[in-house]
Amino acid sequence: MVKNVTLDQIVSLCKRCGFVYPTSEIYGGLASSYDYGPLGTELLRNIKNSFWRYFVTNRSDIVGLDSQIILHPKTWEASGHTTGFVEPVVEDTITKRRYRADHLVEDFVKGKEKFKDFVVEELDTKGLDGFIKAHNIKSPDGNTLSVSKFFNTLVETKLGVLEGKKNIAYLRGETAQGIFSNFKNVIDSTRIRLPFGIAQIGKSFRNEITKGQFVFRTVEFEQAEIEYFFNPGESRWKDLYKDWQDQMLRFVTETLGVDKNNLTWRRHTDRERSHYSRETYDLDYRFPFGYKELWGIAYRTDFDLKSHAKYTGVDFSYTDLISGRKFIPHVIEPAVGINRVFLMILCDSYKKDVKNKRLYLSLKPFLAPYKVAVFPLVRNNKEIVKKSREVFNNLKGHFSAIFDDRGNIGKRYFAQDEVGTPWCVTIDYDSLKDNTVTIRDRDTTKQKRIKISELKNFVLFNI
Repeated sequence: MVKNVTLDQIVSLCKRCGFVYPTSEIYGGLASSYDYGPLGTELLRNIKNSFWRYFVTNRSDIVGLDSQIILHPKTWEASGHTTGFVEPVVEDTITKRRYRADHLVEDFVKGKEKFKDFVVEELDTKGLDGFIKAHNIKSPDGNTLSVSKFFNTLVETKLGVLEGKKNIAYLRGETAQGIFSNFKNVIDSTRIRLPFGIAQIGKSFRNEITKGQFVFRTVEFEQAEIEYFFNPGESRWKDLYKDWQDQMLRFVTETLGVDKNNLTWRRHTDRERSHYSRETYDLDYRFPFGYKELWGIAYRTDFDLKSHAKYTGVDFSYTDLISGRKFIPHVIEPAVGINRVFLMILCDSYKKDVKNKRLYLSLKPFLAPYKVAVFPLVRNNKEIVKKSREVFNNLKGHFSAIFDDRGNIGKRYFAQDEVGTPWCVTIDYDSLKDNTVTIRDRDTTKQKRIKISELKNFVLFNI
Protein backbone atom coordinates (compact mmCIF):
# COMPACT_ATOMS: atom_id res chain seq x y z
CA MET A 1 0.00 0.00 0.00
CA VAL A 2 1.47 3.37 -1.08
CA LYS A 3 0.40 6.28 1.15
CA ASN A 4 2.67 9.18 0.14
CA VAL A 5 1.03 11.68 -2.17
CA THR A 6 2.22 14.69 -4.14
CA LEU A 7 0.34 17.94 -4.50
CA ASP A 8 0.12 17.37 -8.26
CA GLN A 9 -1.70 14.08 -7.62
CA ILE A 10 -4.20 15.80 -5.34
CA VAL A 11 -4.78 18.64 -7.82
CA SER A 12 -5.31 16.14 -10.63
CA LEU A 13 -7.75 14.07 -8.56
CA CYS A 14 -9.72 17.16 -7.56
CA LYS A 15 -10.13 18.40 -11.14
CA ARG A 16 -10.79 14.95 -12.59
CA CYS A 17 -13.42 13.93 -10.05
CA GLY A 18 -15.17 17.23 -9.41
CA PHE A 19 -13.76 18.23 -6.03
CA VAL A 20 -12.08 21.52 -7.02
CA TYR A 21 -11.85 23.61 -10.19
CA PRO A 22 -9.71 26.70 -10.92
CA THR A 23 -11.81 29.84 -10.54
CA SER A 24 -12.74 31.57 -13.82
CA GLU A 25 -10.78 28.95 -15.75
CA ILE A 26 -12.39 29.93 -19.08
CA TYR A 27 -10.85 33.41 -18.63
CA GLY A 28 -7.42 32.11 -17.73
CA GLY A 29 -8.04 31.68 -14.02
CA LEU A 30 -7.59 33.95 -11.00
CA ALA A 31 -4.56 33.69 -8.73
CA SER A 32 -5.04 31.86 -5.42
CA SER A 33 -8.73 31.24 -6.16
CA TYR A 34 -10.69 28.00 -6.59
CA ASP A 35 -14.26 26.79 -6.97
CA TYR A 36 -15.57 23.64 -5.30
CA GLY A 37 -17.32 21.16 -7.57
CA PRO A 38 -20.17 18.75 -6.75
CA LEU A 39 -18.04 16.38 -4.67
CA GLY A 40 -15.97 19.14 -3.09
CA THR A 41 -19.13 20.91 -2.00
CA GLU A 42 -20.37 17.77 -0.26
CA LEU A 43 -17.04 17.13 1.46
CA LEU A 44 -16.82 20.74 2.67
CA ARG A 45 -20.37 20.56 4.02
CA ASN A 46 -19.61 17.29 5.84
CA ILE A 47 -16.49 18.83 7.41
CA LYS A 48 -18.42 21.88 8.62
CA ASN A 49 -21.27 19.77 9.93
CA SER A 50 -18.88 17.54 11.87
CA PHE A 51 -17.12 20.59 13.39
CA TRP A 52 -20.44 22.14 14.41
CA ARG A 53 -21.76 18.90 15.84
CA TYR A 54 -18.57 18.26 17.85
CA PHE A 55 -17.98 21.75 19.22
CA VAL A 56 -21.46 23.32 19.35
CA THR A 57 -24.38 20.87 19.16
CA ASN A 58 -22.82 18.36 21.57
CA ARG A 59 -21.87 21.02 24.13
CA SER A 60 -23.93 23.23 26.43
CA ASP A 61 -21.29 25.95 26.84
CA ILE A 62 -20.94 27.06 23.21
CA VAL A 63 -23.44 28.92 21.02
CA GLY A 64 -23.36 29.88 17.36
CA LEU A 65 -23.23 33.14 15.45
CA ASP A 66 -23.33 34.21 11.80
CA SER A 67 -22.07 37.76 11.39
CA GLN A 68 -21.74 39.78 8.19
CA ILE A 69 -18.72 39.61 5.88
CA ILE A 70 -18.55 43.41 5.70
CA LEU A 71 -18.40 45.02 9.14
CA HIS A 72 -18.15 48.69 10.05
CA PRO A 73 -14.68 49.86 8.88
CA LYS A 74 -13.73 51.07 12.37
CA THR A 75 -14.00 47.45 13.54
CA TRP A 76 -10.65 46.79 11.87
CA GLU A 77 -9.06 49.90 13.34
CA ALA A 78 -10.08 48.80 16.82
CA SER A 79 -8.83 45.25 16.27
CA GLY A 80 -5.47 46.49 14.97
CA HIS A 81 -5.84 44.86 11.56
CA THR A 82 -5.47 48.06 9.54
CA THR A 83 -1.93 48.43 10.87
CA GLY A 84 -0.97 44.98 12.18
CA PHE A 85 -2.37 42.64 9.52
CA VAL A 86 0.75 42.81 7.36
CA GLU A 87 3.19 40.47 5.62
CA PRO A 88 6.75 41.11 4.31
CA VAL A 89 6.67 41.33 0.50
CA VAL A 90 9.43 41.61 -2.11
CA GLU A 91 9.10 42.34 -5.81
CA ASP A 92 10.80 40.81 -8.83
CA THR A 93 12.64 43.82 -10.30
CA ILE A 94 11.97 42.65 -13.86
CA THR A 95 8.50 41.01 -13.89
CA LYS A 96 7.17 43.11 -10.99
CA ARG A 97 5.58 40.00 -9.50
CA ARG A 98 5.29 40.05 -5.71
CA TYR A 99 6.34 37.31 -3.31
CA ARG A 100 6.31 36.76 0.43
CA ALA A 101 9.91 37.40 1.53
CA ASP A 102 9.70 34.94 4.40
CA HIS A 103 8.39 32.20 2.11
CA LEU A 104 11.26 32.67 -0.36
CA VAL A 105 13.73 32.36 2.50
CA GLU A 106 11.86 29.35 3.85
CA ASP A 107 12.04 27.63 0.46
CA PHE A 108 15.75 28.40 0.20
CA VAL A 109 16.70 26.82 3.55
CA LYS A 110 14.38 23.80 3.23
CA GLY A 111 16.29 20.53 3.34
CA LYS A 112 19.69 22.13 3.91
CA GLU A 113 21.53 20.64 6.88
CA LYS A 114 23.33 23.89 7.77
CA PHE A 115 19.94 25.59 8.30
CA LYS A 116 18.27 22.80 10.31
CA ASP A 117 17.89 25.06 13.37
CA PHE A 118 17.04 28.17 11.38
CA VAL A 119 13.72 29.87 12.25
CA VAL A 120 12.56 32.29 9.57
CA GLU A 121 9.88 33.77 11.83
CA GLU A 122 12.61 35.36 13.97
CA LEU A 123 13.69 37.67 11.12
CA ASP A 124 12.22 41.14 10.73
CA THR A 125 12.20 42.92 7.35
CA LYS A 126 15.83 44.01 7.72
CA GLY A 127 16.80 40.50 8.67
CA LEU A 128 14.96 39.07 5.66
CA ASP A 129 16.61 41.58 3.33
CA GLY A 130 20.01 40.77 4.77
CA PHE A 131 19.50 37.03 4.40
CA ILE A 132 18.23 37.37 0.81
CA LYS A 133 21.23 39.53 -0.12
CA ALA A 134 23.81 37.39 1.68
CA HIS A 135 22.62 34.19 -0.04
CA ASN A 136 21.82 35.82 -3.39
CA ILE A 137 18.24 34.54 -3.36
CA LYS A 138 16.42 35.21 -6.63
CA SER A 139 12.77 35.28 -7.63
CA PRO A 140 11.23 32.10 -9.08
CA ASP A 141 11.96 33.63 -12.50
CA GLY A 142 15.65 34.02 -11.61
CA ASN A 143 15.64 37.79 -11.23
CA THR A 144 16.88 40.05 -8.43
CA LEU A 145 14.48 41.12 -5.72
CA SER A 146 13.59 44.50 -4.24
CA VAL A 147 13.91 45.24 -0.55
CA SER A 148 11.01 43.93 1.48
CA LYS A 149 8.04 46.04 2.46
CA PHE A 150 5.05 45.34 4.64
CA PHE A 151 1.85 44.64 2.71
CA ASN A 152 -1.56 44.82 4.40
CA THR A 153 -3.58 41.73 3.53
CA LEU A 154 -7.02 43.19 4.30
CA VAL A 155 -9.14 43.29 1.14
CA GLU A 156 -10.60 46.75 0.52
CA THR A 157 -13.98 47.37 -1.05
CA LYS A 158 -16.26 50.36 -1.57
CA LEU A 159 -19.78 50.89 -0.22
CA GLY A 160 -21.83 53.40 -2.18
CA VAL A 161 -20.98 56.98 -3.08
CA LEU A 162 -21.47 59.95 -0.79
CA GLU A 163 -21.04 63.44 -2.35
CA GLY A 164 -18.56 61.99 -4.82
CA LYS A 165 -16.45 60.26 -2.19
CA LYS A 166 -16.34 56.48 -2.02
CA ASN A 167 -16.66 54.88 1.37
CA ILE A 168 -13.89 52.39 2.01
CA ALA A 169 -14.82 49.17 3.76
CA TYR A 170 -13.09 45.82 4.17
CA LEU A 171 -13.98 42.23 3.51
CA ARG A 172 -13.35 40.63 6.87
CA GLY A 173 -9.90 39.18 7.41
CA GLU A 174 -11.18 36.89 10.16
CA THR A 175 -14.58 35.90 11.53
CA ALA A 176 -13.55 36.64 15.12
CA GLN A 177 -14.37 40.36 15.09
CA GLY A 178 -18.04 39.71 14.37
CA ILE A 179 -18.06 37.57 17.51
CA PHE A 180 -16.40 40.21 19.68
CA SER A 181 -18.64 43.02 18.46
CA ASN A 182 -21.70 40.88 19.28
CA PHE A 183 -20.46 39.76 22.71
CA LYS A 184 -22.84 42.05 24.62
CA ASN A 185 -25.78 41.03 22.40
CA VAL A 186 -25.18 37.36 23.13
CA ILE A 187 -24.90 38.02 26.88
CA ASP A 188 -28.09 40.10 26.92
CA SER A 189 -30.20 37.78 24.76
CA THR A 190 -29.25 34.34 26.10
CA ARG A 191 -28.95 32.66 29.48
CA ILE A 192 -25.40 31.52 28.90
CA ARG A 193 -22.83 32.22 31.60
CA LEU A 194 -19.03 32.16 31.84
CA PRO A 195 -17.09 30.23 30.86
CA PHE A 196 -18.67 29.92 27.42
CA GLY A 197 -17.79 30.08 23.76
CA ILE A 198 -19.23 31.63 20.62
CA ALA A 199 -18.58 29.73 17.40
CA GLN A 200 -18.82 30.86 13.80
CA ILE A 201 -18.12 29.29 10.42
CA GLY A 202 -17.88 31.71 7.52
CA LYS A 203 -15.94 33.28 4.68
CA SER A 204 -12.89 35.46 5.23
CA PHE A 205 -10.66 37.23 2.72
CA ARG A 206 -6.97 38.08 2.47
CA ASN A 207 -4.82 39.60 -0.26
CA GLU A 208 -2.62 36.53 -0.61
CA ILE A 209 0.78 36.80 -2.23
CA THR A 210 1.82 33.14 -2.02
CA LYS A 211 0.86 30.94 -4.96
CA GLY A 212 1.29 27.28 -5.82
CA GLN A 213 -0.13 25.61 -2.70
CA PHE A 214 -3.56 24.86 -4.16
CA VAL A 215 -6.42 25.50 -1.68
CA PHE A 216 -4.06 25.78 1.30
CA ARG A 217 -3.72 29.54 0.93
CA THR A 218 -6.37 31.43 -1.04
CA VAL A 219 -7.86 34.90 -1.30
CA GLU A 220 -11.29 33.66 -0.21
CA PHE A 221 -11.52 30.91 2.38
CA GLU A 222 -13.71 29.56 5.15
CA GLN A 223 -12.85 29.74 8.83
CA ALA A 224 -14.26 27.94 11.82
CA GLU A 225 -13.47 30.01 14.90
CA ILE A 226 -14.41 29.79 18.54
CA GLU A 227 -13.92 32.57 21.04
CA TYR A 228 -14.00 30.96 24.47
CA PHE A 229 -14.60 33.59 27.16
CA PHE A 230 -13.65 33.04 30.80
CA ASN A 231 -13.01 34.78 34.11
CA PRO A 232 -9.21 35.06 34.53
CA GLY A 233 -9.71 35.35 38.29
CA GLU A 234 -11.32 31.91 38.50
CA SER A 235 -9.88 29.89 35.61
CA ARG A 236 -6.19 29.38 34.87
CA TRP A 237 -5.72 30.20 31.21
CA LYS A 238 -2.99 27.59 30.83
CA ASP A 239 -5.37 24.83 31.94
CA LEU A 240 -8.08 25.95 29.52
CA TYR A 241 -5.49 26.33 26.79
CA LYS A 242 -4.21 22.78 27.26
CA ASP A 243 -7.76 21.42 27.33
CA TRP A 244 -8.53 23.11 24.02
CA GLN A 245 -5.36 21.74 22.48
CA ASP A 246 -6.44 18.24 23.55
CA GLN A 247 -9.91 18.75 22.06
CA MET A 248 -8.49 20.01 18.77
CA LEU A 249 -6.19 17.01 18.47
CA ARG A 250 -8.97 14.55 19.35
CA PHE A 251 -11.28 16.05 16.75
CA VAL A 252 -8.67 15.77 14.00
CA THR A 253 -7.44 12.27 14.87
CA GLU A 254 -10.48 10.52 16.33
CA THR A 255 -13.40 12.23 14.59
CA LEU A 256 -11.82 12.99 11.22
CA GLY A 257 -9.56 9.94 11.31
CA VAL A 258 -6.29 11.69 10.44
CA ASP A 259 -3.00 9.91 11.14
CA LYS A 260 -1.52 11.35 14.35
CA ASN A 261 1.99 10.81 12.98
CA ASN A 262 1.32 13.55 10.41
CA LEU A 263 0.59 16.17 13.08
CA THR A 264 2.82 18.25 15.32
CA TRP A 265 2.48 21.29 17.61
CA ARG A 266 4.60 24.38 16.95
CA ARG A 267 4.86 27.37 19.27
CA HIS A 268 4.98 30.85 17.74
CA THR A 269 8.05 32.92 18.41
CA ASP A 270 7.65 36.32 20.08
CA ARG A 271 8.24 38.05 16.73
CA GLU A 272 5.81 35.83 14.84
CA ARG A 273 2.98 35.97 17.39
CA SER A 274 0.08 38.26 16.47
CA HIS A 275 -0.28 41.63 18.15
CA TYR A 276 -3.35 40.51 20.12
CA SER A 277 -1.92 37.25 21.46
CA ARG A 278 0.02 36.38 24.61
CA GLU A 279 0.51 32.75 23.54
CA THR A 280 -0.02 31.00 20.21
CA TYR A 281 0.49 27.44 19.03
CA ASP A 282 -0.18 25.94 15.62
CA LEU A 283 -1.28 22.37 15.05
CA ASP A 284 0.71 21.65 11.89
CA TYR A 285 -0.04 18.91 9.37
CA ARG A 286 2.49 17.29 7.06
CA PHE A 287 1.18 18.44 3.68
CA PRO A 288 2.99 17.40 0.47
CA PHE A 289 4.87 20.72 0.66
CA GLY A 290 5.93 20.25 4.29
CA TYR A 291 4.55 20.85 7.79
CA LYS A 292 2.21 23.83 7.66
CA GLU A 293 -0.41 25.37 9.93
CA LEU A 294 -3.73 23.60 10.03
CA TRP A 295 -5.25 24.98 13.24
CA GLY A 296 -4.09 27.81 15.45
CA ILE A 297 -4.90 28.48 19.09
CA ALA A 298 -4.27 31.88 20.66
CA TYR A 299 -4.70 33.35 24.12
CA ARG A 300 -6.04 36.77 23.13
CA THR A 301 -6.47 37.96 26.77
CA ASP A 302 -9.00 40.85 26.92
CA PHE A 303 -7.39 42.72 24.03
CA ASP A 304 -10.33 42.67 21.63
CA LEU A 305 -13.17 43.48 24.01
CA LYS A 306 -11.15 46.34 25.56
CA SER A 307 -10.29 47.71 22.11
CA HIS A 308 -13.90 47.72 20.95
CA ALA A 309 -14.98 49.30 24.24
CA LYS A 310 -12.39 52.06 23.75
CA TYR A 311 -13.51 52.79 20.18
CA THR A 312 -17.26 52.64 20.81
CA GLY A 313 -17.78 53.59 24.45
CA VAL A 314 -19.85 50.40 24.90
CA ASP A 315 -19.36 48.60 28.21
CA PHE A 316 -18.16 45.06 27.44
CA SER A 317 -17.70 44.08 31.06
CA TYR A 318 -19.32 40.98 32.52
CA THR A 319 -20.98 40.97 35.94
CA ASP A 320 -20.49 37.89 38.11
CA LEU A 321 -23.91 36.83 39.44
CA ILE A 322 -22.55 35.69 42.82
CA SER A 323 -19.91 38.27 43.73
CA GLY A 324 -21.35 41.15 41.72
CA ARG A 325 -17.83 41.95 40.48
CA LYS A 326 -17.48 43.42 36.99
CA PHE A 327 -14.56 42.54 34.73
CA ILE A 328 -13.60 42.13 31.08
CA PRO A 329 -13.50 38.42 30.18
CA HIS A 330 -10.39 36.89 28.65
CA VAL A 331 -10.46 34.76 25.52
CA ILE A 332 -8.89 31.60 24.14
CA GLU A 333 -9.36 31.24 20.41
CA PRO A 334 -9.07 28.01 18.41
CA ALA A 335 -9.27 29.00 14.72
CA VAL A 336 -9.08 26.59 11.79
CA GLY A 337 -9.31 27.00 8.03
CA ILE A 338 -11.99 24.66 6.67
CA ASN A 339 -10.25 24.59 3.29
CA ARG A 340 -7.05 23.42 4.95
CA VAL A 341 -8.97 20.66 6.71
CA PHE A 342 -10.38 19.74 3.30
CA LEU A 343 -6.88 19.50 1.79
CA MET A 344 -5.54 17.60 4.81
CA ILE A 345 -8.32 15.00 4.59
CA LEU A 346 -7.70 14.42 0.89
CA CYS A 347 -3.95 14.05 1.45
CA ASP A 348 -4.32 11.80 4.48
CA SER A 349 -6.92 9.51 2.93
CA TYR A 350 -5.22 9.15 -0.47
CA LYS A 351 -4.17 5.52 -0.90
CA LYS A 352 -2.72 3.50 -3.77
CA ASP A 353 -3.47 -0.20 -3.78
CA VAL A 354 -0.60 -1.40 -5.98
CA LYS A 355 -1.64 -5.06 -5.91
CA ASN A 356 -5.13 -4.34 -7.24
CA LYS A 357 -4.02 -1.33 -9.31
CA ARG A 358 -6.52 1.04 -7.79
CA LEU A 359 -6.61 4.41 -6.08
CA TYR A 360 -9.01 5.11 -3.24
CA LEU A 361 -9.78 7.70 -0.58
CA SER A 362 -10.09 6.03 2.81
CA LEU A 363 -12.49 8.68 4.11
CA LYS A 364 -14.48 8.22 7.26
CA PRO A 365 -17.95 7.26 5.91
CA PHE A 366 -19.65 10.36 7.34
CA LEU A 367 -17.20 12.55 5.41
CA ALA A 368 -17.60 10.81 2.05
CA PRO A 369 -19.45 12.87 -0.60
CA TYR A 370 -21.50 9.78 -1.47
CA LYS A 371 -22.29 7.21 1.20
CA VAL A 372 -23.35 4.53 -1.26
CA ALA A 373 -23.33 3.91 -5.01
CA VAL A 374 -26.01 1.77 -6.63
CA PHE A 375 -25.22 -0.27 -9.76
CA PRO A 376 -27.40 -2.41 -12.02
CA LEU A 377 -25.27 -5.40 -13.05
CA VAL A 378 -26.28 -4.90 -16.67
CA ARG A 379 -27.90 -1.99 -18.48
CA ASN A 380 -29.96 -3.94 -20.99
CA ASN A 381 -32.14 -5.81 -18.50
CA LYS A 382 -35.21 -3.69 -17.77
CA GLU A 383 -36.10 -5.58 -14.60
CA ILE A 384 -32.61 -5.18 -13.11
CA VAL A 385 -32.52 -1.48 -14.01
CA LYS A 386 -35.99 -0.95 -12.54
CA LYS A 387 -35.02 -2.76 -9.32
CA SER A 388 -31.82 -0.72 -9.11
CA ARG A 389 -33.75 2.52 -9.42
CA GLU A 390 -36.11 1.42 -6.68
CA VAL A 391 -33.20 0.67 -4.34
CA PHE A 392 -31.53 3.98 -5.20
CA ASN A 393 -34.70 6.02 -4.66
CA ASN A 394 -35.24 4.34 -1.29
CA LEU A 395 -31.76 5.27 -0.12
CA LYS A 396 -31.19 8.79 -1.45
CA GLY A 397 -33.76 10.38 0.85
CA HIS A 398 -31.78 9.27 3.90
CA PHE A 399 -28.19 10.04 2.86
CA SER A 400 -26.22 11.04 -0.24
CA ALA A 401 -26.21 8.31 -2.88
CA ILE A 402 -25.38 7.99 -6.57
CA PHE A 403 -26.73 5.79 -9.36
CA ASP A 404 -24.17 4.62 -11.91
CA ASP A 405 -24.68 2.35 -14.92
CA ARG A 406 -21.71 3.43 -17.03
CA GLY A 407 -19.12 0.91 -18.21
CA ASN A 408 -18.47 -2.43 -16.57
CA ILE A 409 -18.76 -3.17 -12.86
CA GLY A 410 -15.00 -3.14 -12.30
CA LYS A 411 -14.64 0.37 -13.69
CA ARG A 412 -17.59 1.56 -11.63
CA TYR A 413 -16.00 0.18 -8.46
CA PHE A 414 -12.71 1.93 -9.18
CA ALA A 415 -14.47 5.21 -10.01
CA GLN A 416 -16.27 5.18 -6.66
CA ASP A 417 -13.11 4.12 -4.79
CA GLU A 418 -11.37 7.17 -6.22
CA VAL A 419 -13.91 9.57 -4.70
CA GLY A 420 -14.12 7.71 -1.38
CA THR A 421 -17.59 6.11 -1.58
CA PRO A 422 -17.62 3.61 1.31
CA TRP A 423 -20.06 1.06 -0.19
CA CYS A 424 -21.10 -0.02 -3.65
CA VAL A 425 -24.37 -1.95 -4.07
CA THR A 426 -24.95 -4.14 -7.11
CA ILE A 427 -28.36 -5.40 -8.17
CA ASP A 428 -28.11 -8.62 -10.20
CA TYR A 429 -30.24 -11.52 -11.41
CA ASP A 430 -30.43 -13.04 -7.91
CA SER A 431 -31.80 -9.72 -6.61
CA LEU A 432 -34.91 -10.29 -8.70
CA LYS A 433 -35.43 -13.67 -7.03
CA ASP A 434 -34.60 -13.14 -3.36
CA ASN A 435 -34.46 -9.32 -2.85
CA THR A 436 -30.80 -9.40 -1.85
CA VAL A 437 -27.91 -7.33 -3.22
CA THR A 438 -24.13 -7.48 -3.23
CA ILE A 439 -22.52 -4.79 -1.08
CA ARG A 440 -18.81 -4.09 -1.49
CA ASP A 441 -16.55 -2.40 1.08
CA ARG A 442 -14.27 0.29 -0.33
CA ASP A 443 -11.20 -0.29 1.85
CA THR A 444 -11.15 -4.10 1.93
CA THR A 445 -12.96 -4.71 -1.43
CA LYS A 446 -14.77 -7.59 0.33
CA GLN A 447 -18.32 -8.33 -0.81
CA LYS A 448 -21.32 -9.90 0.88
CA ARG A 449 -25.00 -10.41 0.25
CA ILE A 450 -27.50 -8.40 2.21
CA LYS A 451 -31.26 -8.05 2.11
CA ILE A 452 -32.57 -4.94 0.40
CA SER A 453 -34.80 -4.31 3.42
CA GLU A 454 -31.68 -4.14 5.65
CA LEU A 455 -29.59 -1.95 3.38
CA LYS A 456 -30.71 1.47 4.62
CA ASN A 457 -30.15 0.61 8.29
CA PHE A 458 -26.76 -0.94 7.50
CA VAL A 459 -25.50 2.31 5.98
CA LEU A 460 -27.10 4.54 8.63
CA PHE A 461 -25.57 2.46 11.41
CA ASN A 462 -22.09 2.63 9.88
CA ILE A 463 -21.94 6.34 9.18
